[in-house]
Amino acid sequence: MKRTNYSSGALWEGKVGYSRAVRIGNIIEVSGTVASDNDKVVAEGDAYEQTKFALAKIESALINAGATLHDVVRTRMFVTDISRWEEYGRAHGEFFKSIKPATTMVEVSKLIDPRYLVEIEATAIVEQKA
Repeated sequence: MKRTNYSSGALWEGKVGYSRAVRIGNIIEVSGTVASDNDKVVAEGDAYEQTKFALAKIESALINAGATLHDVVRTRMFVTDISRWEEYGRAHGEFFKSIKPATTMVEVSKLIDPRYLVEIEATAIVEQKA
């Protein structure tokens, strides 16, 4: 099957060796995504806004790869403070309330920058055209 890598243009993609998203056939995997805009932390200290920002970036990557949020079957949320689950969850619900993908939220000790509160991955499966 054909593999297509999608870049967001982030500086770290080339340095670390990853793509924002990878599509093979009808499966799209979106890399862990944080609230970063041009390598600047967005909404520092605000779990809800960081989650919304990361999910909007994921949506953009999916569109670039030929999918939509409706094709998402799983999300994974890595959070630095699980006691704020309602903030992360409220933002996730705004994007996925009617879609309802399988999801995981787990607390981690830290992310790559201590100002990031959440990192999100997504898997999408695009319907095969007959």
